[in-house]
Amino acid sequence: MSRFAAEQRVIYWEEPEAALPECEPALGVRTCAETGVIIVTPSLPEGLGEAERDLTLKALLDAFLAGEEGPFVRWYYTPMMLPFSRHIESMSTVYDCMDELANFRFAPPELMALERELFTVADIIFTGGYSLYEAKKDRHPNIHPFPSSVDRHHFGQARAVDAFPDDQGPLKRPRLGFYGVIDERMDLALIAALADAHPEWSIVMVGPVVKIDPAELPVRANLHYLGGKKYEELPVYLGGWDVALMPFAINESTRFISPTKTPEYLAGGRPVVSTPITDVIRHYADLDAVFIADGPEAFIKACEEALALARGGDEWLKDVDAKLANISWDITHARMAGLVREATRVTAAGPNVLKAGARKKYDYLVVGAGFAGSVIAERLASQHDAHVLVVDKRPHIAGNAYDRPDEAGVLIHQYGPHIFHTNSDEIVDYLSQFTEWRPYQHRVLAEVRGQKVPIPINRTTLNMLFGLDLRTDEQAAAYLAARAEPVAEIRTSEDVVISAVGRELYETFFQGYTRKQWGVDPSQLDKAVTARIPTRTNTDDRYFGDKHQIMPKHGYTVMFDRMLDHPNIDLLLATDYRDIVAEIEAGHIVFTGPIDEFFDFRYGKLPYRSLRFEHKVVDQEQFQPVAVVNYPDPLIPYTRITEYKHLTGQTHDRTSITFEYPSAEGDPYYPVPRPENQALFKKYEALADATPDVTFVGRLATYRYYNMDQVVGQALAAFRRLDARRKAFGLEQQHSTIWVQAAE
Repeated sequence: MSRFAAEQRVIYWEEPEAALPECEPALGVRTCAETGVIIVTPSLPEGLGEAERDLTLKALLDAFLAGEEGPFVRWYYTPMMLPFSRHIESMSTVYDCMDELANFRFAPPELMALERELFTVADIIFTGGYSLYEAKKDRHPNIHPFPSSVDRHHFGQARAVDAFPDDQGPLKRPRLGFYGVIDERMDLALIAALADAHPEWSIVMVGPVVKIDPAELPVRANLHYLGGKKYEELPVYLGGWDVALMPFAINESTRFISPTKTPEYLAGGRPVVSTPITDVIRHYADLDAVFIADGPEAFIKACEEALALARGGDEWLKDVDAKLANISWDITHARMAGLVREATRVTAAGPNVLKAGARKKYDYLVVGAGFAGSVIAERLASQHDAHVLVVDKRPHIAGNAYDRPDEAGVLIHQYGPHIFHTNSDEIVDYLSQFTEWRPYQHRVLAEVRGQKVPIPINRTTLNMLFGLDLRTDEQAAAYLAARAEPVAEIRTSEDVVISAVGRELYETFFQGYTRKQWGVDPSQLDKAVTARIPTRTNTDDRYFGDKHQIMPKHGYTVMFDRMLDHPNIDLLLATDYRDIVAEIEAGHIVFTGPIDEFFDFRYGKLPYRSLRFEHKVVDQEQFQPVAVVNYPDPLIPYTRITEYKHLTGQTHDRTSITFEYPSAEGDPYYPVPRPENQALFKKYEALADATPDVTFVGRLATYRYYNMDQVVGQALAAFRRLDARRKAFGLEQQHSTIWVQAAE
């Protein structure tokens, strides 16, 4: 709600507080200084009957809203608020169903009936996780899952805690802790068993005891109940633990929960041990730092393993941070706000208009907001007046070209260096509609034998490496020819290099680098991998020789933002298209993701190499002499280091660098060029050819490694084919209707 309050007035109506019987009903109103949320707390005299209570709350609500300017969006966290507010006129109604409240202890008997009514009147439903979504998805046509998010900065403070609260500081280490409401969802017997198994451990329980008798709580010398704490205090307590606990009972009250604690604990840098909560398993069980254990014996053993992990260094935090990188309340707010706006627009359009739950119509669904998807979406919107929905799994546009300011304010490329170069005037002219350019000629050095020498190999490289004095192209060509080794048939990447420059240069520059990059020896890779790398006899040390060597003046993300800034383009980020495809009706799909994924891996997965990036800010003005330095040595785990200020032209007293580690796991980056992989792709290509209502564009959809300009060219060519088909069917004047009437 704090994020919504930054854009509009938010009134948060709390459950009533009890007052003395002789007191008059009243409202406490305050504005949260940090967020601007207006918090309204009714106080009602004790002893009111249910009907009188609802009438009193209704009168208080009406009196308060009489001073507010409508119209309103009604947002419910519980159906129990419906009886005194159902009469309020609203633009739209949201039910944010965070838990299966009917399964909780002391749930009111009327709750189920009120929830059925709320499902009927709500224009949109959110659920607090996927398990709850799956249980309720058939009850409403416009329902969306939102698993727990996290304020990474707030809880990340736990990683550097150097002061401890008075009630926790004296407790001996190791400490294993839980924070949250202590109620019927806690497995109290499990907590007792853990305390008994390790009396040398301190088990810390932070939070209020609710709906259970405190006398039911197990009592042990090493079991400490510290009571409720403020949100601001939680990182301080978390920072004093070695392992974080989620000792939930497995019962009806926990069947659908999606605990916010999991990402919070992880953001705080603590391993997590949880009982088998479905949504914890679904989202986090792939992390080494999350231990799932069923039963006391397994839970105790998992705690022992988690403690060993915590004491063994912080390498596991890299996977944690990668998992949390795309989880934030900002993303959750952006998606929710967009869905509420859409529900509001459709509701406000009038009684004869389809309700928000109806399938929304688009001319095109474009899957992927990288170069391929963004170019083709822009062309379709601007040239055909088509209505286009662009969907991307990531929380940002620009695909792998996404750039952003880091914590030092230096513009970095999130997914490694992207250097724009092309010989095509057409492609530069097209992109120039969305960006200004700065000239940039890319230079790369390779760290070999204690020297940094130019790569691709040129005459300077040879002179530096071998202590030579080659002065002409002819001399350099003769030297390389003398080192080259004849290869009867050039089939592999190794053959290409050895036949051109000989084994010594091959082993020095190519063999180790290629093994790291591809995970196999060059002798097992198609010749195309190294055939694209030139060897020069002159002193030209530019990495590329293209006519246009330029960089977007304000970065790639700004360029993409301008490209997609069209009234006919809707953008939905941090969303898997498969989660929303049933909610829309599109005349045609443009798919830029992995082709094997589109066909549900019918023939098996296509092999890809991935990358892992380690970004660092360095307290010096310059780190290395050029933007990229390669490290061919197989004993060095990374392949290259990039320093971005060379690319962007920024001036700053600090600099930002990225270490690049090839990986067999992670997002797909490079198709592995081997004959058997190409044969597998051909099977998927045949399926694509037999799917006329889908156009496959881009690296992943065509299983080819393209430079950025080639992807742009491919997307422009795909648009021309769609344009020709459109004209052939006489569709120049036809496009789907999309309701865009704003609530205002």
